[in-house]
Amino acid sequence: MSLTSLPSPEAGHTFMLIASRRIVGDRAGLAGDAAQKMDGTLLITQLLNGLQLGVLLFLLAAGLSLIFGIMDFVNLAHGSLYMVGAFFCATFAAWFDSFVLAVLVAIPATAVVGVIVEWVVVRHLYRRDHLDHVLATFGLILCFDALTQMIWGENGLTVALPGYLDGRVMLPGDIAIPTYRLVIIAVGLSVAAALFGLITRTRLGMRIRAGASNRKMIAALGVNIELLFTLVFALGAALAGLAGMMIMPITEASIGMGNQIIIVAFVVVVIGGLGSIKGAFLAALLVGLIDTLGRSYLDSLFKLFMSAQNAETSAPAVSAMLIYILMAVILALRPQGLFPPKGRSG
Repeated sequence: MSLTSLPSPEAGHTFMLIASRRIVGDRAGLAGDAAQKMDGTLLITQLLNGLQLGVLLFLLAAGLSLIFGIMDFVNLAHGSLYMVGAFFCATFAAWFDSFVLAVLVAIPATAVVGVIVEWVVVRHLYRRDHLDHVLATFGLILCFDALTQMIWGENGLTVALPGYLDGRVMLPGDIAIPTYRLVIIAVGLSVAAALFGLITRTRLGMRIRAGASNRKMIAALGVNIELLFTLVFALGAALAGLAGMMIMPITEASIGMGNQIIIVAFVVVVIGGLGSIKGAFLAALLVGLIDTLGRSYLDSLFKLFMSAQNAETSAPAVSAMLIYILMAVILALRPQGLFPPKGRSG
């Protein structure tokens, strides 16, 4: 991996294509005429696609938002933890011959990796500036990719879904939805609810919220800030790993797969507000829906005022820019994001 492997908007765009196309099924049929695209059944399908992409982005961005918002730490290696979770899940699935059991074991295993990374590298950088964070975590990306290649080899790992997750569910209106797509949505929404409950209803959550608002004050009140930071980093690693586990049966666990998503995850964090779980959730859903619907309907809109050839050429490029345009608008109107923590202070 060289300096040209730094995460880029194009890499994030690649992830959006994978997540919004390969997970939700083939979209070859979307190349039909404008009337077909405006069909209500297709619209419902694309809304579900956007919801699924949104919950995946939330799993990625929630931990990143907490780490960035509470610890003021820029973690480019967050995508590497996503990759580690996918490889752990593939390995455990081969050992246990059970995808569900593999996920249950891989989540704490990824959290342990997060704890090790925080102990060995990250905690020594808290008092350094963001440029040092970027350089150090980019080095971690290189280390994770090299170690992954040493342990698992150059080829990606795949996992076959069990039969009960590999079928289709019929919704009203003769809409056939892959079962695993609904599982991803259910898992994402359940994690969002559990995380929101943790942050708003528990003593640990109270300390996390206080850390997002004023780290110095809670340290002065006797809270073990180093332990809190370790727990937050482990939680973020587990969430990132879970996202990798969810997408891995549809794509594969491959070296560098996390480098494709870090820019999109940061876009969600910036839109939602640093340290805000509610903001990360709503921003992830908004990004998922805008990206999915933009790819599905933008060319039809462009055909209203330009030739079909020009519309089909320009629509993909513009749809890839939509989430970044959204981020620019949010930054112009609300520089702290949609839902910044109240009273935030260093």
